[in-house]
Amino acid sequence: MAFLDEGFAALPFDALRSAALERAAALGCRHADLRIEKIRTQSVVLRDARLEGAVDDVTIGMGVRVVLDGAIGFAGTVEVDVDAAASLVARAVEAAKVTAKAGGEAVELADEPDHGTVAWTAPYRVDPTAVPLADKIARLGAWSADLLAAPGVDHVTASLLCVAEDKYLANLAGTVATQRRVRLQPSLEALAVNEDSRSFETMRTVGPPVGRGYEYLDGDGWDFAGELAELPGLLAEKLRAPSVEPGPYDLVLDPTNLWLTVHESVGHATELDRALGYEAAYAGTSFATIDKLGQLRYGSGLMNVTGDRTAPYGLASIGYDDEGVAAQQFDLVSRGVLVGYQLDRRIAALTGIGRSNGCAFADSPLNIPVQRMANVSLRPAAGRGPTTSELIGSVERGIYVVGDKSWSIDMQRYNFQFTGQRFFLIDHGRLVGQLRDVAYQATTTDFWGSLAALGGESTYLLGGAFNCGKGQPGQVAPVSHGTPSALFTQVRVLNTRAESGR
Repeated sequence: MAFLDEGFAALPFDALRSAALERAAALGCRHADLRIEKIRTQSVVLRDARLEGAVDDVTIGMGVRVVLDGAIGFAGTVEVDVDAAASLVARAVEAAKVTAKAGGEAVELADEPDHGTVAWTAPYRVDPTAVPLADKIARLGAWSADLLAAPGVDHVTASLLCVAEDKYLANLAGTVATQRRVRLQPSLEALAVNEDSRSFETMRTVGPPVGRGYEYLDGDGWDFAGELAELPGLLAEKLRAPSVEPGPYDLVLDPTNLWLTVHESVGHATELDRALGYEAAYAGTSFATIDKLGQLRYGSGLMNVTGDRTAPYGLASIGYDDEGVAAQQFDLVSRGVLVGYQLDRRIAALTGIGRSNGCAFADSPLNIPVQRMANVSLRPAAGRGPTTSELIGSVERGIYVVGDKSWSIDMQRYNFQFTGQRFFLIDHGRLVGQLRDVAYQATTTDFWGSLAALGGESTYLLGGAFNCGKGQPGQVAPVSHGTPSALFTQVRVLNTRAESGR
């Protein structure tokens, strides 16, 4: 376990496991698991190259989940010792007994093999949480100063969020999994003011959050230096750009924009607990209900979407989920048809679909695992496939959209609207300048049905977010979404300025 945080690795895992699981077995639990976690979260924010705030937070604790009398019980604590482990089991058992008295359907967990003693670590070189704060401030400060020195840039906000997550999981089936993953999210946003028109525009970097180490900021996975050099010119052009004429357009969506559309219209819609109504009180339901499995025409025949807990550098990539299920890749949409869902062990058993595909996660040792999203990704065109430039070259009148910004979608994941960071008018296969005030609007099936071409592997990129929300009490989870560049035909485009009444 040399890859673990030194202090975390020194915990008496064997003694804690014995205290918890032996007590659970003695109390008649059909299933029990113990999670011990240390999560270090750092945040740094600079405003105009000056430090605005910094946070370095550590959460450490244990959580125990049991299944008894057809009900789940859970308890968590920040204490990490043998007595606390045994006490947690008693509390979780009592919670299960109270829940069982409330009635409702009996809880079963789908079978999962005993994986024995296993270890997994994310692929990274430099733990981002181990880099001194002064180095992070210096890096963000230098980047900010370069932007502020450019003509027309009035303000710059820079931020960096870093997480290191150490986890130990043991269950009654015999699986003992030790894991470590890291992730980071850099962002710089520049603001320019047009005094004559009394208007302003912003433009943010589109380098995605990733499950990589600090080497990411040195160009391993994204050319930050190149993007920052282009940003002032792009922002100046955007400030002078004409407002979009609303109407139907062919859209070439860059993966830096399309990942969010995948997340909202496919990722959430194919969470089976949501499709069954279990999230209706908070996060909503799904139009992709289970009676439509194998029948729903989700999109064109070019649309192939997978769930994947194994993708290199994915924010939701792991070795084993929080129920001890081995990470997998699985189909959600195949040739435009809904063919699968994201599952945890409870939902898999409830529906009789089979084995879980490893989608259980808790954002803290003090929270119970719930079904969470895998890295849900749109597959690129087979073979070489077209480049982004070639997709643009095939469009007579359209818009090329780069980067994500605001969005809106209904509670069934069906009617939506998305904006972006940068919009370029396409005229007879050529980019002829930027536009402002663009949003595209559609229903999920109409939008994906209009998918006319996919970029090749060279256009494929993992986007994502740190803060996907779900559950009551609320939890957040990191998740990535890979997409190629893609062409959608005759999508409705709105003018957001006109729609707002300005």
